Parts: sequence; C-alpha cells; structure tokens
Amino acid sequence: MRTAPARATNEESAMVQRVGVIGGGQLARMMIPPAVELGIEIAVLAEQEGSSARQAATLVGDYRDEATVLAFAETVDVVTFDHEHVPQPVLRALVDRGVRVHPGPHALEFAQDKLRMRERLSELGVPVPEWATVRGPDELQAFIDANGGAAVLNLPRGGYDGKGVRVVRSGADGADWFGRGDFDALLVEELVDFRRELAQLVARRPSGERAFWPVVETVQRDGVCAEVVAPAPGTEGGADRVRTVTSQIAERIAEGLDVTGVLAVELFETTDQRVLVNELAMRPHNSGHWTIDGSVTSQFEQHLRAVLDLPLGDTAVVSSWSVMINVLGGPQSEPIDARFAQAWQSYPGAKLHTYGKDARPGRKVGHVTVVGEDLDDVAYRARAAADAFDD
Repeated sequence: MRTAPARATNEESAMVQRVGVIGGGQLARMMIPPAVELGIEIAVLAEQEGSSARQAATLVGDYRDEATVLAFAETVDVVTFDHEHVPQPVLRALVDRGVRVHPGPHALEFAQDKLRMRERLSELGVPVPEWATVRGPDELQAFIDANGGAAVLNLPRGGYDGKGVRVVRSGADGADWFGRGDFDALLVEELVDFRRELAQLVARRPSGERAFWPVVETVQRDGVCAEVVAPAPGTEGGADRVRTVTSQIAERIAEGLDVTGVLAVELFETTDQRVLVNELAMRPHNSGHWTIDGSVTSQFEQHLRAVLDLPLGDTAVVSSWSVMINVLGGPQSEPIDARFAQAWQSYPGAKLHTYGKDARPGRKVGHVTVVGEDLDDVAYRARAAADAFDD
C-alpha cells in the first residue's frame, strides 16, 4: 500500500550516488545487492575486519568515535544505519557538519531509549502497554501490586533480542539493575497477555511519501525472532481490522517521530483484542527479511530509495504466503555452505541467505524463505530447509 506519491524532482533524476551505512552487520550486507542493481554506490563503516558487510566496508573503526564517523561521512552523500547505537553527540555532530542523516538523531533517540519512546508514543496517542518510570525497588513493587503481581522490567538502553528485559514479581527481583551503569531510572510495563506478536513495516521518504508492507506474525524463541509469516494469518483478505489498525499505528509513529527510511513497529495482539506497540526499529528489520523474496520491493531496496528521497517501490506480495525462518546457531561441525546442496536438493524453491558469520549457538547466521500459495506447505518447506543447517 502506498500513499502520497510525489512528483520526481531534478535532484531525484540526478540521483545521489553514494550511501554510507554505519555498522557492518547483516542488514548492511543485505543492502549491497539492491544498491548494485540501482546503480548506487554503497560504503560501510564496519566495527571490525571480516564483518558481514565486508564486501562494501570502506572503513573499519569505532562508530562511537566522532572523528572516525565524520571522516567516513565526508566520503558519502547520505548516512544511514545498520543499527541504532551511534551516540547522540556523534549524530548531532554529523548534522552540525551539514551531513544528511536518515533517520535523523531527533528520531533515533526514541529507538535508542525505551523510556523516551514510551513517553513520546503516549503523547502521540499510540497504544502501548501500561508503563511507568521507576527509580527503586519500592516504586517497582508498587507497580507490580497495581498490575496483577507481575511486570516486565527493561533497561532503557542497550537491550535487544531479549537482553535487558526480565519478568519480575517483586521489587527485589530488579534490585541489581537499579543504579546500574548510567541509568537513573528503569522502564516497567505490564506483563501483556498476548495471543501473538506482529510487526508492521513502513517506509517513509523525507518528502513524505509512505509505503506499507502487509502486517506479519513473528514467532520468538528465547527472546530471538525465529519465524515470520507474511501476511499474518487472518489479515490477508478484505478490510481486516488488525491490518487497518497496525498500518494506522505505523503511519502515526512515522509521521510523529519524523522517521525516514524503513520503520519496523513490533506489536502485541492481546487476548482482550488490543493491539499494543512493543518495540521500534528505524532501519530494515528481521521481520522484513521475507520481502527480499516475497515482495516486489524488498525492505533493503526501499530503505535505500527512502533515504535518497527517491520514489518508493511497489510493496505488493509476489505470492499469497511467505515464511521466513532464521538460521540460529548454524552447523557446528562444518561451514554453513557445506549444507547448501542438502537443502537445495530437497527444497529447490527455498531461498537461502547467509550472513558471513561463524556458527555460534543462538547466533543469527542466516535465514531461509519460501513463498507459495498454500500456507501449510510453505511453512513446512521453509522449516525443513532451515533444519538442514542445524546439527
């Protein structure tokens, strides 16, 4: 679904040619093929040698170091990100230097700090779990008592893939986190009784055009996304309420926070029929990897278009269903590519994507996507193909 198409400008037709990505992970890696196809040069500031995006790594250095980041920015026309961890002072220095940064620091602050995110989303009227700022065990206990005897405690910054989050049933359960690092307060939220987790992706360019992919269902294991089904079952036809609500929520957030590029909104669909925002990511996201094979325009191509303020691509699906399975850990006994023949022989329609990472228990080292017209068949083939990479 697309809204507010914009007329091409002379600047668009000239086409900015060099995009700089801060962070050398798998998201930067997956931006490389569409950049090549679009005739865009892509440069990557990688954290270390041998990163996932090493094919495009033009500089290896610390993304927290202002001088390093400014030197990298001088070689590109626009800066974007593989992750949201670049410190605000560094981001502000880029803007002060006149560098085009998408998304900008004024948006990224809400992806970097969960307390700021909850505050701003509440101001925008976006539905979120019941939450509070707590500064000690007594305040935490009071929230727990008022919310059914259990809650979810979050470190405001630095958590991902289940890290920095714990379920607590007493103030004492969170005592070791108070005063930790530079946090003077923590975020506590209701323990949501949800029937499933969803994710809604939207792309937005600076001139205001937006494009939405179908809302998807995500399955988490041990705090890590293991599986994505697109579209979320039950939302694939007609004027579905959930699909309408999730796209409205994503649009309000993208506009209210002035996000440019791809925005992923992770949501809970609760047992009492609420849809609540859980997390935000202002970059391509694991829940959108299926778009490489299942959508006319992938999230990675769309992100490049958006940060360059170019017309956005069609987000229509190419088949009724797409199922993406993360390869977590990978084979411990041999390189992952040694398993390609086995997976392809049995499931030639499976699309395999590897991230150039060494195998390690629980680590995302790749993903498998299968598309087709029958959900049960598609899910079976995707899971079976992914199993070929598991010892």
